[in-house]
Amino acid sequence: MESLLLTLMYFGVSIAIILVGVFIFELLTTKYKDWDEILKGNNAVALSIAGKITGISIILGFSIYHSVQLLDTVIWGAIGVVLQMVGYLLFELFTRRFSVEDQLHKGNISVGIISFAVSVGIALVVGASIT
Repeated sequence: MESLLLTLMYFGVSIAIILVGVFIFELLTTKYKDWDEILKGNNAVALSIAGKITGISIILGFSIYHSVQLLDTVIWGAIGVVLQMVGYLLFELFTRRFSVEDQLHKGNISVGIISFAVSVGIALVVGASIT
């Protein structure tokens, strides 16, 4: 019974962190609204958001696996969201030939795939560092 309660607690905290993370990413994209683009069928934006959700989830998974307390997962979840934002901003910064945000808005699937990979890659590195 205790493990069921812990599972439900970790699940609730994880959902909350993912929702906050997605909300923060929505604030980062100033030229369009992520969910409006997804409803229009913009697969590039959908890939980018899916990468962020997957990335945050990977970090949370590593955190839950290595946590002693629920608070550890909350802290690592927050760190994960911040590092995902940093990764997105660095991706935008290092692609001087084009704007990631503009390309995602235009539906450029290639940029969406790279954005997904950046998020998952960051998550694997951050997650592996949790001990």
